Amino acid sequence: MPSPYFPRWRVTTAAQGAVVAPDERLPWGQTAVMGVQHVIAMFGATVLAPILMGFDPNVAILMSGLGTLIFFVITGGRVPSYLGSSFAFIGVVVAASGYAGQGPNANMAVALGGIVACGLVYTLIGALVQAIGTGWIERFMPPVVTGAVVAVIGLNLAGIPIKNMAANNFESWMQAVTFVCVGLVAVLTRGMAQRLLILLGLIAASGIYAVFTNLLGWGKPIDLSALAAAPWLGLPHFTAPVFSGPAMLLIAPVAVILVAENLGHIKAVTAMTGQNLDRYMGRAFIGDGIATMVSGSAGGTGVTTYAENIGVMAATKIYSTAVFLVAGLIALLLGFSPKFGALIQAIPLPVMGGVSIVVFGLIAVAGAKIWVDNRVDFSDNKNLIVAAITLIIGTGDFTLKFGDFALGGIGTATFGAIGLYALLNRRR
Repeated sequence: MPSPYFPRWRVTTAAQGAVVAPDERLPWGQTAVMGVQHVIAMFGATVLAPILMGFDPNVAILMSGLGTLIFFVITGGRVPSYLGSSFAFIGVVVAASGYAGQGPNANMAVALGGIVACGLVYTLIGALVQAIGTGWIERFMPPVVTGAVVAVIGLNLAGIPIKNMAANNFESWMQAVTFVCVGLVAVLTRGMAQRLLILLGLIAASGIYAVFTNLLGWGKPIDLSALAAAPWLGLPHFTAPVFSGPAMLLIAPVAVILVAENLGHIKAVTAMTGQNLDRYMGRAFIGDGIATMVSGSAGGTGVTTYAENIGVMAATKIYSTAVFLVAGLIALLLGFSPKFGALIQAIPLPVMGGVSIVVFGLIAVAGAKIWVDNRVDFSDNKNLIVAAITLIIGTGDFTLKFGDFALGGIGTATFGAIGLYALLNRRR
C-alpha cells in the first residue's frame, strides 16, 4: 500500500532530550507554542531584510507564512523548514532599483520582476533535480562545501546584531543579558520550558530591560503606544512586479545561492534527525522557487529556507513538520494584523539582537555539525583549504563586482567553495 502524500504524524510526548522526528508531533497545544517560537525566531530577519530593501515588512511576514505553506504542500509535509526573507537579495535589489536606503523603495516594482525571474530559475533547477536526482549537485557540493556554506550563513549574519542592533554600551550589555538568559533557560530548565528557550529567554530579557529603562531610566524605554493604536486587522500594501531585462539578469542568478542554502539546510536537518531527506530535494527547490515567485508577485521579498529556524530545531530537537504548518498559518494570519507587527516592533532592539546572536551562532554550529557527522577529513589539504577560504571570505563579506552586479559575502563563499573544490578535487 503506497504511503500517503502528507504524513500521518505519530503523537509523542518526547522524553527529555529526545528527538521529535519530522513525521512525529507533540500534542497540538505544545505544537502551537513551538510554532509561535519559530515565528518569533524568523521575525527579526524577515522584517529586517525588507526594511533594508525598502519593501513593506507586513507583506514580507504575510508572504513568509504563505510561502511556508506552499513549501509544506509541495514537499508533502516531509521537510521541516520555514521560509523567510532572503538576505541574498539585498545587494542585487538595491543595485537594480537604485534604492537610497531610507523609506519606501520607489522602484520596488522593477526589483520584484527580478525576484519573480529568480524564483522561476530556481523552480526549473528543482524540476531538473526532481527528474535526474541530486547526484550532479552533490558532486559539486560535498559535505565539506555544504558545511562551510551553512556555517558562513550564520557567521556572515553575525555583524547584523553586533553592529546594527546596539547603539551604545548599555544596549550592548542588554544584548549580553539576553543571550545569557537564553543560555540559562537552555541549561537550567527541563521539559517544554527548555524547548522554548528562545521565547522564554526573550521574555525574561524584555522584562529585565523594562526594569532598567522604564523604571530606572537607564536607556530607551519600551514604548507601547504604537501597539495600542494599531488596528487588529488591516491589509498590507501589495505591489505588482514590472519586468525589466537588466533587473532580471541582475537578480535571477541569486537562484544558485538559494540552491546552496536549501541544500545545506536539508543536509543539516538530515544530519540532526538521522533521516535522509535527499529524495525531497527537488520538491524542496520547487517549493522554495514557487514561493519566491508568489512573494515577488505581491510585493514581498525573495524567500529561502531559514537557517534561523534550523538553529531553533537544533536547540529544541523538535523537527516535526506539524510545527511549521502551524507557524505558516500563524504568520499568514499575522500578516493581516498591524497590531502584531506593532507588538514585535515593541520588543527592544538590543533584546532582539541578543536573541539573534544565539540563533546565528546555532546556524554556524549546524554547519560544523555537517562536517562532524560526515567525518570530513581535514588532514586532506583539499578539504582544509576549501573550508578555510570559504569561512573567511564569507565572514569577511568578500565582494566581487561584474559591472553592476555585485556578488558579496554568502554569494562569493558559495560559488567560491563550489569552484575551489572542483579545482582542487583532481587526482594527481
